Amino acid sequence: MAWGKKTLGKKIRLAKANRQNRRIPAWIMVRTNRQVTTHPKRRQWRRTKLKV
Repeated sequence: MAWGKKTLGKKIRLAKANRQNRRIPAWIMVRTNRQVTTHPKRRQWRRTKLKV
């Protein structure tokens, strides 16, 4: 498979998935008294593949 040839739509969806795959901000932990510490939709690139 040629990974270099991405259509614009796929590239935009991959960029959105990349933005979503971040940890929660520190101020949210402060605001919730550390009740929220993890991001429920975090994705690891080897374990979970995207459907884009």
